[in-house]
Formats: sequence, C-alpha cells, structure tokens
Amino acid sequence: MCDILVATPEATKEGITLFAKNSDREPNEAQILEFIPRIRHREEMVRLTYVDFPQVKETYAVILSRPWWMWGAEMGVNEFELAIGNTAVFTKVKVPEKGITGMDMIRLALERTKSAKEALEFITGIVEDGLQGGNGSKSHRLYYFSSFIIADPKEAWVLETVGKDWAAKKIEGVYSISNALTIENDWDMASEGVERLARKGSFSFARYFSDRFYTHFARGRERRAFTMKKLREREGEITLEYTMSLLRSHSFEPYRPEKGSMRDICMHYGGLTRPSQTASSQVSELGKGIHWFTGTSNPCLSIFKPVSLEGGLPDLGKTPTDRYDPETYWWHFEAFHRKFLTNYRGYIDDFARERDRLQGEVIEKAREIERTPEDMKALTEWAFREEARLLERWEKIVKPGKLPFLFGRSWRKVNEEAGLGLEG
Repeated sequence: MCDILVATPEATKEGITLFAKNSDREPNEAQILEFIPRIRHREEMVRLTYVDFPQVKETYAVILSRPWWMWGAEMGVNEFELAIGNTAVFTKVKVPEKGITGMDMIRLALERTKSAKEALEFITGIVEDGLQGGNGSKSHRLYYFSSFIIADPKEAWVLETVGKDWAAKKIEGVYSISNALTIENDWDMASEGVERLARKGSFSFARYFSDRFYTHFARGRERRAFTMKKLREREGEITLEYTMSLLRSHSFEPYRPEKGSMRDICMHYGGLTRPSQTASSQVSELGKGIHWFTGTSNPCLSIFKPVSLEGGLPDLGKTPTDRYDPETYWWHFEAFHRKFLTNYRGYIDDFARERDRLQGEVIEKAREIERTPEDMKALTEWAFREEARLLERWEKIVKPGKLPFLFGRSWRKVNEEAGLGLEG
C-alpha cells in the first residue's frame, strides 16, 4: 500500500512543485536506494522484472528507490527533475500473470523521458498495448494495476490504469492518491475505451472499474481523504517541512503501533490485517534539484536526507535482500526500528524531538550551501553520518519492551523469516 502527494507551484510557499511518496511493502522487503548515471547501451533488449523490453541507445541519470528483487522502482527522479511514483489499485479487470509492472514503467519512463507529459504518453502507450501485468509480490500472489503521480517543475498529472484503459487529469493545486481509483468523469485525457464508455451515458471511471472488497480492505479512500484534507488546509503555504510531517503521520495520536491500522500514512506492520509497512520515503523539491529520501522504513523514526543528481549517494554498504544483514544500510536501520517498536510509546516523544531538531539542521544546511557537485556530495554524506550518529546514540538508550501477544507473534514470525533475533 502506498500514499503519494503532490503540490504544484501555486500551492506551495516557495512556488515550486513538491512531490512525496511513502512506499509501503512487506516488512522484510528491503528497499534499495541507488543512483544510476547516464548510460550508453549496445544491447537490443533490457530485462525488466518479468519480461524483456527494447533498449534505447542512452538512458538518463536517475535516483531510484526500489524493492530489492525488482528491476523497476517504487519511486524516483531523473536528471530533468521528473519524479514518478505509483500505487496499487484493485479493479474488476484480471491482471495478466506476466507483463510490465507499474514499478517497471516508472523506471522506464524516468530513464527515457524528460517531462511529465512525455512520461504520461510513454506509460499510456505501454498500457494501451496491453503490456501491463506481473506479480507485485516476491513471497505471494499480489496482482494489481497502477495509479501514478507524474510531476516535473512545471506540471503534474494523475494517471490511473485498468487493463488497456486509462484516464489522466492535470493537477492544479494539490492532489493525492492511496490505493483507490480517484478519477470520476473529470479526466483531461483518456483511452478510447474509456471515451466509448462515457458516451453511453453517466459514467465514473473510479466507480465502474473499482473492486469493492480489496479497495475497501486497503483503506485507500480513507488515507486519501486524510492527506487531501491536510493539503487543502495549507494550500498556498505548503512547505517541505509540512510535506515531511504528512508522510510521518498516523491516523491517531498518541500513536501505538499495535493499535495502528491501514489508515496510517506512516504505516507499521501489524499482521494479517495490516500486512504492509512503509519501506522508504521520498520528498522532491522539483525546481530546486534536491530530493529527500529516507532510504529506511517508517519515516516517523527516520531522517529525510538530501540527495542530488550532482552529488550522488554515499556508500550504503552491501545490497540488501529479504534477509537481515547488518552490513546493509537498510537492514542496520531496520533492526533499530524493530527494537524501538517494542517500546514505542516509552521513547517516541523524546526521540521525535531529537529527530525534528536534526531534520531542521539538515534542511537549514541544504538551503545555505553552494550548489556545486562537491558541496552537494559533502552535504549528502554529512546528513547520512548525522543520522547514523542519532541511531548510534538511541541504540544505547532504547530498552526492549514486550509486545501484546498477537502483535508480538506476528513480528516474531517476520523476524524469524528474516533471520533477525529480537525480543518482544
């Protein structure tokens, strides 16, 4: 499950586009944060997650956040400040067992297109050719189509897809999506199939195609209602800091992870009824060239670090998988997150104060430095080091607690599968 927010220049305090996403995946599904430079290619085809696709002569530089086992990405941005993210949508139309996943489409579009409109046209071409498909999970069957937010410094679009059909709407002001179709009859562009259905009379894209059961279970409409309300409350004054706070938010405060639900924006795993957890988060200041990634799960326990195409990424250790390895950046932090969850209420207030203080320092430094490649590289490395120091300090402070029985049993099973031994 995922949540994506966008605020166009007229809705933000600085007159820039803000793009943000929480990527929710299975709790052991480590996410890789990576920088890929421009590359010249000689091969004719590229292997995506499940299928081959024609390669181009040159792909653009990208920063991606992707599940460890996928070729495609949950979210990312390219050298032209084009940012894209997707969410799963559950519909009445059967998803092909093999095909190009929504995540693959994100990476393909980021590597090959320069603007939101160009990316929209590229992705809808794949959809209309009937190429979308494939399992969205490594460990079990999870088939879905995708809804996308596609944004650049000048414009943003929401694109929703079902089978070979699609509808798209240009975003003015604010918009969010969360695992449910949102476009009714107010699209700006649509597939011929959708246009034909609309000509027959009263028609809503969302109502016509949505699967009621899975859409209801995912609680996407409720999460979207929350984020839209919060965005509209600050429309015209939305800032980077406010956007980060939305990605860190829960459905109630004071928050207890064992009482959480699929309504949470910062989602914590909770067993059968809450099978997802926020695996990584992104906020991009489009027009400034600074992109803020956690590269870790649960943004309420993480720092957003500034990353740029000029400065790249620091060494994040070994490439993670679904097995615990302290030499990987994602799993080192994840072990701390899981220990913290066993006594969340006992520490979160003090931790959040330190988190916010450090986050403020990182943002202030990012606004002050010169935008040379050397300075951007140094800024990114410094931010990652400062978060590591925060983690080191709190690893010594946090004493494990005991989780409620059912919640604890769910986490013990997940930890055993990852090879991670924790109390609670």
